[in-house]
Amino acid sequence: MTLNSADLLVTNGTVITMKPGEAPIYNGTLAIEKDKISAIGQSDEFSNWKTLRKINAGGGIVMPGLVNTHTHAAMTCFRGLADDLPLMTWLNDHIFPAESKLDYEKVYRGTLLACAEMIRNGTTCFCDMYLFEDAVAQAASKAGVRAVVGEVLYDFPSPNYGPIAQGFAYTKMLIDKWKNDPLITIAVEPHSPYLCAPELLKEALTLSQAHDIPMVVHISEAQSEVDEIKKRHGKTPVGFLADKGLLAANLVGCHCVVLTEADISLLKRHDTKVSHCPESNMKLASGIAPIPKLLKAGVCVGLGTDGCASNNNLDLFAEMETAAKLHKVSTLDPTVLDAATVLKMATLDGAKTLGLDDKIGSLEPGKSADIIIIDTRKPHLTPMYNPVSHLVYAARGSDVSTSIINGRLVMEDGRLLSLNLERVMGDVENIAEEIRSTNKKLRKVP
Repeated sequence: MTLNSADLLVTNGTVITMKPGEAPIYNGTLAIEKDKISAIGQSDEFSNWKTLRKINAGGGIVMPGLVNTHTHAAMTCFRGLADDLPLMTWLNDHIFPAESKLDYEKVYRGTLLACAEMIRNGTTCFCDMYLFEDAVAQAASKAGVRAVVGEVLYDFPSPNYGPIAQGFAYTKMLIDKWKNDPLITIAVEPHSPYLCAPELLKEALTLSQAHDIPMVVHISEAQSEVDEIKKRHGKTPVGFLADKGLLAANLVGCHCVVLTEADISLLKRHDTKVSHCPESNMKLASGIAPIPKLLKAGVCVGLGTDGCASNNNLDLFAEMETAAKLHKVSTLDPTVLDAATVLKMATLDGAKTLGLDDKIGSLEPGKSADIIIIDTRKPHLTPMYNPVSHLVYAARGSDVSTSIINGRLVMEDGRLLSLNLERVMGDVENIAEEIRSTNKKLRKVP
């Protein structure tokens, strides 16, 4: 390799590029120029490179940052608020009432905490559906995290924008405000077929396609939801959306737990993407999504954590392990959702789900520099015969030592650089104290 230069070299690592068909590069080096990956190869090929900064991976794993395809970031404020309840009871009796008291500042502070947690756990991009989403975008931008954000739209008035007409106006404001931002992508996000009229859903799809951005919707999360849509429309949620012309390649269906064979065929036919959130689905007893069948049909599936009130963490490493094991035991087949497939769901296919696979999801020259380093000098990661298998079955979010997003170093050697962690946690503790003061059933743990 001829003499060259880079702003940053990440050296001495096992580089897992996630580029289809490419094997791990042992003793590899990755070069970053500004916000892009400029070169990848064996470390000895970079011996004469000039660089402003070097990071020694210490023999650890260098890989793409993880992509969380579905969450509600500011729900960190409600972590553990209402556990061990059925979905609709949890949602209608606890979460919606708590959300009615949210404001811009609470969402901003809660999202900063979520960003801190995700950076420390190796997530470099997340897709958010919530209220006061401009606050989410602002928080993600401050933290240096890549985010796809969209204001939740539904038939009843929102604590943020009021009636639905103003919800679309708010979404259009977000699109204009964050257009061409290097980290923030706006999505159009109607909550679900059971909380959104067909006309609302149609307007949302039209808006999303006019701006070539994702549309994100909860679909078939639980049997009760499917029963309700069948009662109203005589079809499953997927069948109803297809009948109304609302399935599309830019549509992300979150959860998709209760699906028929016909539903799966419709999702594939329209190239609709799916966000799989196994831990939330397990905790709320919503069921087990037919992910092996979706993958066999050729549907693109990414991984998500859902919000902290129904998970209760934002650790995609834990989500990968859960996904791989859950579908093995549910199908009684140890070969389904192998480690390579699950890792792809959390990286390249997650990026594809959000329409960002031309920018992130794999380590390739020209792509954005969203990179994490895994410290493998740990007892639970020793020995390491297969790094891909280790990432899914043995690694934890706490093993992430360094995170680079869009070329910016946001965590190094476990130290968060883009946020004051103590201040961020303290702000959310103050919010929790306010929530406790209005709910006498909640007791502060000493």
